Amino acid sequence: MEQYIVNGKVFLDGSFQEKTIGVEGGCIRILPKDADLEGGAKVYDAEGKKVVPGFLDIHTHGAVGVDVNAATAEELGKIGHFMATQGTTSWLCSVLTDTKEQTLWCIDEFKKHKKLENDGADLLGIHLEGPFLAKEFKGAMPEHLLRDADVELLKEYQEAAEGNIRYLTVSPEIEGIVDAIPAVRDLGIVVAIGHSGADYDTSMKAIENGAASCTHIFNAMKLLHQHFPAIMGAAMESDIYCEAICDGRHLHPGVVRLLIKTKGLDRVVAITDSIMAAGLPDGNYKLGVNDVVVVDGDAKLASNGVRAGSTLTTGQALKNIMKFTGRPIEEVLQLLTVNPAKLIGVFGKKGSIADGKDADLVILDEENNVKDTFVRGKQVNKES
Repeated sequence: MEQYIVNGKVFLDGSFQEKTIGVEGGCIRILPKDADLEGGAKVYDAEGKKVVPGFLDIHTHGAVGVDVNAATAEELGKIGHFMATQGTTSWLCSVLTDTKEQTLWCIDEFKKHKKLENDGADLLGIHLEGPFLAKEFKGAMPEHLLRDADVELLKEYQEAAEGNIRYLTVSPEIEGIVDAIPAVRDLGIVVAIGHSGADYDTSMKAIENGAASCTHIFNAMKLLHQHFPAIMGAAMESDIYCEAICDGRHLHPGVVRLLIKTKGLDRVVAITDSIMAAGLPDGNYKLGVNDVVVVDGDAKLASNGVRAGSTLTTGQALKNIMKFTGRPIEEVLQLLTVNPAKLIGVFGKKGSIADGKDADLVILDEENNVKDTFVRGKQVNKES
């Protein structure tokens, strides 16, 4: 064994158990609490602490002064390191709608990053938020770059990314999108619907054609009306996953409770939708081509005051969800672990603690603060 984590309460099969975790080849080995430890291995004492699966953040635009749309390969590592100190062990970099040239540049920097040694969260792939989005619900998207469905463009992006575009947000009402969803899925891309004013029937058709998720539910979409349930009604009624930004600003705590009550704990995915201001003080920042002002941790477009992402971290999201819902950690952990892993198709290696899975682990103290993080069995240096 390369590493042991001892004396902690390990989250296994829905409950905390007294076990020792061994790490071999970056993978988990579940051992009895009193297992004999091999000489020469590192030993981490988790006495009085919880050992939980690493968090997955499938929707984030940056942190610590780095915006994904302008991030070099090394700067993607800077984001990943900060995220790991907050409990995130795997993530997707979310590329905001941009020019074709800049999007291809982002893809190229992603590929360069994957070849680097990194002391941080595992960058699993790319999330494209657009460009097939509705102008009326564009949020922070540059309107002049939004467009109708174009599978050939997406094929070009996926080929450039060597298959690493894992997730795409589209608006169902965009010309050609609903019919294109099966072709998008054939490219190996999970489809989410959002930034939309689509009617109920169109949204349901998108779901029937294979859309698997709803991007930041309730935000940047037409609100539910009893006569016209629209995209929100379709997302809530169907069995698709729903992303949720649980920072207390994007969603009222009562709405978080309603969402979980309606969808079930196994269909809500907690995301940060963080921007480059995450981990930094209030001030002036960028989100793609947009100027953003952060006041009291709340990020808004300088041009019109529309909320533009968040400064949330996954560690804080966990504590917020527990506070908002009154539910125990055993119930809500899956919003940050199992659910996102299943949505993007990596649950075979990520999202839970089990023999043979990647040793992506988070150490929580009694107040559920993130104390340490292990990515594939390697402890993250919080100071680097």
